[in-house]
Amino acid sequence: MDSPPDLTLRQFQKHVSDRYEAADRARGTPGTWLHFSEEIGELARALARKDRANLEEEFADVIAWLCTLANINDVDLTDAIARKYLGADPPKGTK
Repeated sequence: MDSPPDLTLRQFQKHVSDRYEAADRARGTPGTWLHFSEEIGELARALARKDRANLEEEFADVIAWLCTLANINDVDLTDAIARKYLGADPPKGTK
């Protein structure tokens, strides 16, 4: 499947919400954090093994679970990113 060229983070976060939010809220933040952490581990393994075939899938999974965490904690990722990274001044701290 070709990805839509105009897919935004906000659209994807809403898609995750529309499709999964009831189950995600029922699972709660601690359980969702475990799933997110597992996906980060899978991404780390794919990166370490230079497993190109698996990288896209794992990056997508990490973003999906991050959106899930944001949704069940009522955080709009687009707004949060814009406030932190798109202002005139760079964010404080290290990146």
